[in-house]
Amino acid sequence: MNAPNNTFGVAFYLKKQKTTQLGKSPIYARITVNGKRIEISIKRSIEEENWNPFKGVARGSREEIVKLNKYLDQYKSGVVETYQELLLQKKWITAELLKAKVTGMDQAEFTLCKLIEYHNQEQGQILEPGTMKNYYTTEKYLKEFLKVRFKTSDKYLSELSYKFITDFEYYLRNRKPEKGQKKLTTNGLMKHLERFCKMVNMAVRLEWIVRNPFHAYQLKFDKVNRDYLTKDELERIESKEFHIVRLQVVQDLFVFSCYTGLAYVDVYNLTPANLVKGQDGNLWIMTSRQKTNTAVKVPLLPKALEIIDKYKGHPQAIAEGKLLPVLTNQKLNSYLKEIADMCAILKPLTFHIARHTFATTITLTNGVPIESVSKMLGHTKLSTTQVYAKVVESKLSDDMARLTERLRR
Repeated sequence: MNAPNNTFGVAFYLKKQKTTQLGKSPIYARITVNGKRIEISIKRSIEEENWNPFKGVARGSREEIVKLNKYLDQYKSGVVETYQELLLQKKWITAELLKAKVTGMDQAEFTLCKLIEYHNQEQGQILEPGTMKNYYTTEKYLKEFLKVRFKTSDKYLSELSYKFITDFEYYLRNRKPEKGQKKLTTNGLMKHLERFCKMVNMAVRLEWIVRNPFHAYQLKFDKVNRDYLTKDELERIESKEFHIVRLQVVQDLFVFSCYTGLAYVDVYNLTPANLVKGQDGNLWIMTSRQKTNTAVKVPLLPKALEIIDKYKGHPQAIAEGKLLPVLTNQKLNSYLKEIADMCAILKPLTFHIARHTFATTITLTNGVPIESVSKMLGHTKLSTTQVYAKVVESKLSDDMARLTERLRR
């Protein structure tokens, strides 16, 4: 709401220090709001002798002078009209805001590309590099879409609509993959739209856009079964003897994750300081998930403790200040494919499957309550953990068998 003692004025003056060699000085508009002044070049100039500094108008009756004064009147009327519009909108009016409205700079900032740039600058300080990499890909696809569909490099946010979103979805569905890329799946496509939606939500919060075009749009993800190792498959990996050192390390790191539920980046970040004695007198891992910054507390199972003991004093771990010697995620996943072949595992083995295995084969299947599993996984919502519970058919079968026994008594 505006202050009751709002003061406002518009006056024109010559900026003599910018006088050209032809003897003409540029005309500027001085806008004053509540005592604060700001100047705008009106893109016109005149000789000093033809200017009335007291009235702020050109002096004389020549045709070009009459035309100039008419332009000044129109310009001033436009500033006054803009000021009145802001009053009706109950905006807190400043000289800077009025200048932005008059010059169109407020609209020039509120474009899709400006939003993407602002979002990436702000969120780049908060989100992980891997997450930002995904946003950069979404940005690439949006810019491609603007070029192909509209033959332009940008759009005002006010031009975004439900149709714009559905057209972008259609573009992604039919986009020809680049060499070495796979065609986008429905879920991959929806992730790009989800990221786009988050950027538009930011624009709404910043009041850069009045309505959210995503309001009527529904993201539709395909249901995906989470791969995990069965007890038999995990035992095959655990019992396999490898004679190559790098495969032994990968085997141990993978098994460690199967018994702790930690994602790759959280295993990578572990230091001896994350080993803490709990109230029960046993060793726990106490850390936080890098992805969500959620606290994670996991009591160490014997198998995980064995692996920690095995690598105490490991030169690489000591040199890097880590609890375990960790390879890059890319190398780990590459070597896991070798391990899968050697252990006759037909599933596409990745390090993240270890986390799923902890949630299913190690905990839920063995009767650990889903609330406890959710806490150990560092999930912020129980519904995220319930995805794992759905795939454990053996757990459902065991639960029903126990119920049958109870009902027979």
